[in-house]
Amino acid sequence: MAEAEEQETGSLEESTDESEEEESEEEPKLKYERLSNGVTEILQKDAASCMTVHDKFLALGTHYGKVYLLDVQGNITQKFDISPVKINQISLDESGEHMGVCSEDGKVQVFGLYSGEEFHETFDCPIKIIAVHPHFVRSSCKQFVTGGKKLLLFERSWMSRWKSSVLHEGEGNIRSVKWRGHLIAWANNMGVKIFDIASKQRITNVPRDDISLRPDMYPCSLCWQDNVTLIIGWGTSVKICSVKERHASEMRDLPSRYVEIVSQFETEFYISGLAPLCDQLVVLSYVKEVSEKTEREYCARPRLDIIQPLSETCEEISSDALTVRGFQENECRDYHLEYSEGESLFYIVSPRDVVVAKERDQDDHIDWLLEKKKYEEALMAAEISQKNIKRHKILDIGLAYINHLVEKGEYDIAARKCQKILGKNAALWEYEVYKFKEIGQLKAISPYLPRGDPVLKPLIYEMILHEFLESDYEGFATLIREWPGDLYNNSVIVQAVRDHLKKDSQNRTLLKTLAELYTYDKNYGNALEIYLTLRHKDVFQLIHKHNLFSSIKDKIVLLMDFDSEKAVDMLLDNEDKISITKVVEELEDRPELQHVYLHKLFKRDHHKGQRYHEKQISLYAEFDRPNLLPFLRDSIHCPLEKALEICQQRNFVEETVYLLSRMGNSRSALKMIMEELHDVDKAIEFAKEQDDGELWEDLILYSIDKPPFITGLLNNIGTHVDPILLIHRIKEGMEIPNLRDSLVKILQDYNLQILLREGCKKILVADSLSLLKKMHRTQMKGILVDEENICESCLSPILPSDTAKPFSAVVFHCRHMFHKECLPMTSMNSPVQFCNICSAKHRGPGSAMLEMKK
Repeated sequence: MAEAEEQETGSLEESTDESEEEESEEEPKLKYERLSNGVTEILQKDAASCMTVHDKFLALGTHYGKVYLLDVQGNITQKFDISPVKINQISLDESGEHMGVCSEDGKVQVFGLYSGEEFHETFDCPIKIIAVHPHFVRSSCKQFVTGGKKLLLFERSWMSRWKSSVLHEGEGNIRSVKWRGHLIAWANNMGVKIFDIASKQRITNVPRDDISLRPDMYPCSLCWQDNVTLIIGWGTSVKICSVKERHASEMRDLPSRYVEIVSQFETEFYISGLAPLCDQLVVLSYVKEVSEKTEREYCARPRLDIIQPLSETCEEISSDALTVRGFQENECRDYHLEYSEGESLFYIVSPRDVVVAKERDQDDHIDWLLEKKKYEEALMAAEISQKNIKRHKILDIGLAYINHLVEKGEYDIAARKCQKILGKNAALWEYEVYKFKEIGQLKAISPYLPRGDPVLKPLIYEMILHEFLESDYEGFATLIREWPGDLYNNSVIVQAVRDHLKKDSQNRTLLKTLAELYTYDKNYGNALEIYLTLRHKDVFQLIHKHNLFSSIKDKIVLLMDFDSEKAVDMLLDNEDKISITKVVEELEDRPELQHVYLHKLFKRDHHKGQRYHEKQISLYAEFDRPNLLPFLRDSIHCPLEKALEICQQRNFVEETVYLLSRMGNSRSALKMIMEELHDVDKAIEFAKEQDDGELWEDLILYSIDKPPFITGLLNNIGTHVDPILLIHRIKEGMEIPNLRDSLVKILQDYNLQILLREGCKKILVADSLSLLKKMHRTQMKGILVDEENICESCLSPILPSDTAKPFSAVVFHCRHMFHKECLPMTSMNSPVQFCNICSAKHRGPGSAMLEMKK
């Protein structure tokens, strides 16, 4: 049976409960592997009975009384023959330099692994437990405890002699002990005790709950979570105890410390071992199940659970069933759980197997995600932790993800992921493109191919273009538009398109694409020809961009037929390249297009096309009469006689009226309005524009026998002609529509005129008064006379050189100055004297004199 079991899979992950792994989507917290190498050799001939763990090495005891020191890979480094019978327990101090061993035959040994100091003693009963002081390496801490029927404390005295003292007895065999700091915890048949080595006091007794279980078959499991927290597992019960300091006021005869149970709960299975994991617990459980066939109990795989303790219950974080060798024959007492605090390593020890459990790292997390085919999450995890992962590469995970998507048929997503995963690796891009070609999905990857950095081989792009050309013309055209022309061999693709056009010569998509390819190839002539054939909007952009005006001189009609608005704008913007004369000649056979061109030209500049204004009269009359009258008004180059002739031939009344008035024949124009249009309002408007009394007379004479016309005149004539002239001519008894309203309006208009005149008069008087006052203030101001001023008559200085002599000067308000003797004598009829200079021009304010005498 042993040989058969050894042929099982070496990896314990594969040997966990497969049905549970398949059903659960939760990631395990731990990973497992067997401790092999030397351990395998040992357990082939012997069986493990106990084990202890140090950060640097392991110590394994066997049923044949051997103790092996192992490295963390399980290789044997040292071997000790302690006893011919079972090793019950091994204890190491924190330094790993001293080891204590006890065996079933009562032997106890404590010795230094690297020194000669030793303790040997053989008792008359089996010694089940041993624990050396955590700091045994110190001379002040040379202490250890052993347990059989009683718990003994051994201490080395100052003379290097060992003395023993009984800490406890009388409650059955001591079966478990753990020493942490100054506290020793042990378990016997009745419960768990804690002893304070510093105060030499026992501080608590925690009784066991299920006394029906045999303590030798279901031993107690103890572990210290920290220096003051003890975890007790016994049967199916777990208690977490906290050692606390007692308040001085409560001491009396009590110990200085006491224990409080902070959490207590039951588990589903029997506990074989405990270990702390941060604020959680790792529990090794012995499992018994009932066979459905025989209804008998049998030993199932042991379980390693991670639980979160609560005050009265617990929450299961993870649970793994382990297939250890010989689990069918093991009892609860055969399993042990040891742990390394520094590295969070957990060792599951059974007689024929040692399994190591360790926390899963990021590589293990990625392994699990890949196993569950959660590739996207695996890729994200690898990117986040790329500095910490050792066994995985982001690129390998990405490639596996792409393959997975392809296998699922999600080709578009796979192609999209290539952008991120393949990055700038041209070789991988080309490999993936060929892979997509093999499965017939080149179209899926085409939108995501790199187009700049990196650039793939031209053959790759040509292969995809040929694929589209065979099955999807629109997709082919899209790629040609989006891809730069230097990615592929343009001539090869041009030839392929031409071959397809032989089968479908009128396919607009292919023709347009061919034009774009010609453009990339700078074959603008062929591209322009195709665009014109297709009447494509890009033709104008192509002409502008590549200056193809010399190529379109004979294609002006085609351009105008396609889009006359854009064509005319382009031609007018580039007159220096295609002259107006050339355009008009090309459009000679298409007068409607000729008109569009000349009309736009006239709008831009009234003089540039003056030689064609005579022609435009006929074109406007034929194709655009609404713009004929504005043209006639704005043009100063069109022959009026020719225009009048055309308008009279076509009976264009409004245009004829305008031409007649412009040629000075206002009376004929007015007559035409009255006789042809019968529009009194227009006639009145025309008469107002001309402002000619004879026209008003003609209008009155024509309207005097037409009541509606009289109404119109009465309503509008008041401000231009005296309405009395019209009213006197109205025949008595003539019925005139709305006469009363018209007369009222005339009176209102008259009153309004009177009011306006009065208002204007008031404003004028006020302004005159204001200006008069201003002139008076100005004239009252003094005028400076100095040596620079001269007499305007004799041109000598106005002031004499000797100012002591008397002199007379005349200064006018216009600032002209004269010696008094230089002025002519005033007449008796007009005593006011005026400036000779200003009065010669005109007489006005400011020319009167201001006489200055001294």
